[in-house]
Amino acid sequence: MDSLIHSLRDITIRRISVSEMDNNVYLLTHKTSGAQLLIDAADDPAAIQGLLVDAAAATPATPKLALIATTHQHWDHVRALPDLVEATGAKTAAGTDDAPGLPVPVDVLLDHGDVRNFEGFDVTAVHLRGHTPGSIALVYQDPAGPAHIFSGDSLFPGGVGNTNEDPERFAQLIADVSERLFAMYPDDTVVHPGHGKPTTLGAERPHLAEWRARGW
Repeated sequence: MDSLIHSLRDITIRRISVSEMDNNVYLLTHKTSGAQLLIDAADDPAAIQGLLVDAAAATPATPKLALIATTHQHWDHVRALPDLVEATGAKTAAGTDDAPGLPVPVDVLLDHGDVRNFEGFDVTAVHLRGHTPGSIALVYQDPAGPAHIFSGDSLFPGGVGNTNEDPERFAQLIADVSERLFAMYPDDTVVHPGHGKPTTLGAERPHLAEWRARGW
């Protein structure tokens, strides 16, 4: 199955699903410079190496994995991280409050609104508190089309992430998702979750009140 899910003006977006948890691993590659961002080295280092090979075959540039970003510290999102860092030498990034929970040292601490520049494209960190204290989404604004949000486990089709029936954590997460995603980006924004299928903000927006009322 082809890992390519979007070929945008400047970058390609690839995705594979790994592990019994159906974890999504995403790879952004700039078409001209070859600069790459990998999001969530969840599991199966060999499959992720295959994803890198797929990307290399599709660009005339020499690919360079500049950064491996982790959306949050949960074990199912980091199982391949040590092996991939060792194999590639890539730097790592995570939300400041989750970084201590990762199995490798974190080179780049991400706080709300931080922008990371790669050779030819930028990605913005959005801190979404509740699923974990330091969960982040990563947003790529396509200059020729909709934005793309890599939401980790904070936003899915049909609701926000698991807050373990904690009312305070749910209130924080629904507030952050509402204010920092739905209020900031238009309906055509594509949401790429940490598990399962993509959605758009427009498809989910009508259900925000329902999510608040049910409490999960």
